[in-house]
Amino acid sequence: MTRIAAFLFVLTTSVFATDPWRSPTRQQVDALYPEIKTLYEDLHRNPELSFHEEKTAAKLADRLRQLGFQITTNVGGNGVVGVLKNGPGPTVMVRAELDALPVLEKTGLPYASHVTTHNDQGIEVPVMHACGHDLHMAVAIGTAMLLAQHKDRWHGTFLFVGQPAEERIKGAAAMLKDGLYTRFPKPDAVFTIHDSTLFPAGKVGFTPGYAASNAHSVDVTIFGKGGHGSAPQLTVDPIVIAARTILSWQTIVSRENNPQDPAVITVGTIHGGTKNNIIPDDVKLQLTVRSYKDEVRKHLLSAIERVVTAEAAAAGAEKKPTVEVVESVSAVYNDPALTQRLASAQEPVLGKDNVVQAAPIMASDDFAEYSRAGVPSVLLNLGAVNPARFETAQKSGEVLPGLHSSGFAPDPEPSLKTGMLVETTAVLELLAK
Repeated sequence: MTRIAAFLFVLTTSVFATDPWRSPTRQQVDALYPEIKTLYEDLHRNPELSFHEEKTAAKLADRLRQLGFQITTNVGGNGVVGVLKNGPGPTVMVRAELDALPVLEKTGLPYASHVTTHNDQGIEVPVMHACGHDLHMAVAIGTAMLLAQHKDRWHGTFLFVGQPAEERIKGAAAMLKDGLYTRFPKPDAVFTIHDSTLFPAGKVGFTPGYAASNAHSVDVTIFGKGGHGSAPQLTVDPIVIAARTILSWQTIVSRENNPQDPAVITVGTIHGGTKNNIIPDDVKLQLTVRSYKDEVRKHLLSAIERVVTAEAAAAGAEKKPTVEVVESVSAVYNDPALTQRLASAQEPVLGKDNVVQAAPIMASDDFAEYSRAGVPSVLLNLGAVNPARFETAQKSGEVLPGLHSSGFAPDPEPSLKTGMLVETTAVLELLAK
């Protein structure tokens, strides 16, 4: 039996059967809430962009150090790894993201971000935690506090990972490359939460199997032959080639892909030309390409290059287009058995009606890399919308501000408290005596 298989077998046997403390009480969470709320507001007020999370990382490291964790910083960039050993047993890792987004906050909150900084291109940009990473960090610190306070009720090793650069889908890979699974106790399971506007606060969603898509950012350049707009016969117009190519790319999804396998090809930018009567020499396009299965991903990328090359040749272009994948991330795959077990563990804590199966999404998260590196992982989605507002929006059809929006703001108290209950319960399900 392999190490992973043995671990999953243990999860389904009697090792946990007699444990009386399988989750924190709401009273224990309530007692921590004022401190966790203060941390959350501080993180929200002081966001940092990907690869620049120095102060954020230091805040988490200091708190974990005070709790007795062994701390290592600058792992894969600004990554923080905290190790809390508590006797023999499995090792469970929890991931929380450090970085924020270049978004101008318009929530009007008293703790709203007013931070501006220069991005890697030297351009001044606003910064906001518009994806809830501040919530994830605060919840994870709350989980660490509960586990540190109750070491008599669990055994094994708890691994806290503060991951940089999730928004650039590079942080997880960087930490793994820097020895996350070799320099530190290798986890038997990896867990994380992600806030969601698809549920009201107090609910949690689980998705066995594929939960979020792989994603590829693809840059394409089409080369033509420029000239005067009044004499198109003397040119090879790359704008026309681009227009035909964009339409043809959509037939990859509609005519080459199995309708049972989700796939998306979106052209996000197109740049070509400088004046209305000049045909340019080239046109640049940027795409996002998404799917779940590896075989679908490979076909989409191959077909994108095949189609643009053929369209350019049909137009008489002398130079072949260039197609470059500039960044990519794999699909998030929740280990089905582990997902079901952790979801079931939430039912006595939150109530069965508050633990719901959710459909997979076409957004992406580099949490996928931890599973791809050989460790079963689970991502649960945490409702973050005020319940009354959510119900009103459902009835009226109002579209609430979503993730990456300038107006996105979780409802702090129920989101933070539910997050601590969910995350600590998941860890205890794997480590409880």
